[in-house]
Amino acid sequence: MSNLSSVIKSIQDIMRQDSGVDGDAQRISQLTWLLFLKVFDALEEELELTRDDYKSPIPEAMRWRNWATDAEGITGDALLDFVNNQLFATLKSLSGDAQRNPRGYVVRGVFEDAYNYMKSGQLLRQVINKLNAIDFNRQAERHQFNDLYEKILKDLQSAGNAGEFYTPRAVTQFMVDMVNPRLGERVMDPATGTGGFLVCAIEHLRKQVHNTEEEATLQNSILGVEKKQMPHMLCVTNLMLHGIEVPSLVRHDNTLSRPLRDYTPADRVDVILTNPPFGGIEEPGIEQGFPADVRTKETADLFLVLIKHILKTNGRAALVLPDGTLFGEGVKTRIKEQLLAECNLHTIVRLPNGVFAPYTGIKTNLLFFTKGKPTEHVWYYEHPYPAGVKNYNKTKPIRIEEFDAEKAWWGSEADGFSVRVENERAWKVSIEQIKAANYNLDQKNPHAAEVVSHDPEQLLADYARLQTEAQSLRDQLKSILAQSLGAKA
Repeated sequence: MSNLSSVIKSIQDIMRQDSGVDGDAQRISQLTWLLFLKVFDALEEELELTRDDYKSPIPEAMRWRNWATDAEGITGDALLDFVNNQLFATLKSLSGDAQRNPRGYVVRGVFEDAYNYMKSGQLLRQVINKLNAIDFNRQAERHQFNDLYEKILKDLQSAGNAGEFYTPRAVTQFMVDMVNPRLGERVMDPATGTGGFLVCAIEHLRKQVHNTEEEATLQNSILGVEKKQMPHMLCVTNLMLHGIEVPSLVRHDNTLSRPLRDYTPADRVDVILTNPPFGGIEEPGIEQGFPADVRTKETADLFLVLIKHILKTNGRAALVLPDGTLFGEGVKTRIKEQLLAECNLHTIVRLPNGVFAPYTGIKTNLLFFTKGKPTEHVWYYEHPYPAGVKNYNKTKPIRIEEFDAEKAWWGSEADGFSVRVENERAWKVSIEQIKAANYNLDQKNPHAAEVVSHDPEQLLADYARLQTEAQSLRDQLKSILAQSLGAKA
């Protein structure tokens, strides 16, 4: 691990000398397309050994082994000319589609918005030579690289790229464990980011694989969509490192741009695991693909409508949402009303501050629901800090062991979660109570004393909620006054 870390650090140090690479985000983007090509080539070497008829979708001259592996090979202006005018042009225009040439389809999708930022061919050659020190055909080194890969993802988020949150591994693991995907089910993340949920799902499903037929089933069970180019490239590379030979079912696209009416029964999935972007606003026109009564430009709200729609009957979902969605009114109220009418929102795990530090201090929640039956009551579980911890941070993140209490309490949906009991952390709220609260899902723990927060983002969220409630009261008073004046007239 230390050797791999030093290789990546030395590559980043070389890139800092290049006048074309500006900041961590561009360095990581540059590193990612190079990593993708090297990983792709290593996996092709395996396929050539195991499949007599294997044919690469990449022309021979463009394959990593034929232009990158010779330490004394092409460099300087000649290397820059090759990369900018031949390599990228070829990979961006590969023929084929997801069915007839899936590997070519994956490569083209990865490179369609990729860019070579480096302006020095000599420095680019140094970077390539450093990368060639990593042997992705060695299983031990590949396993070590998976750990290093997560560090690269965290560096990407620290670079402030695209406003997305790195979901802690403990959170994704807990969500996957509780949803429990089963081999043969189609698992989707409609906002994949760099693939954390899908990787956890792959590891969960692979424990159920015992033969080549079952492995083939797994290979075709993982679906995703990512809007932005760099996270999509990271996601595809991540999936390949975790044994998905052709991640052609993970598309570079905006899930929300497809109108809901265009989804057919064949498009529906069994399991959705995701942390949709929240706090963002979609581009004009996206909301027109959604029913009129739930149209909004707020990204998280649209994803909640989408997820409910594309789940199969009896399909299961787990997603991360901020407090604002729980207490929000207007369109948010209608979305929640429909969710509770069409799905069994059986559990909300309330996470404490700092889980997503340093990206945001806003409190978040894990929502678990199953489509097909209306909600009768919602169970809440307030996740506590471990003993001696007052907040999470980058050096002390949330750990999977902390969810042991939730797992012991969880039970089974098949028997209506009959083993669950209320305690100082868990409580149950009936659908009648939620309806009476105008579908406010921000239900406080009745067993805990009120805790005053001094977190700025939380205070702003509370202020926004109070403003919303005040506006609602003003609207009600105006309506009552108007009716009273009308009656007198």
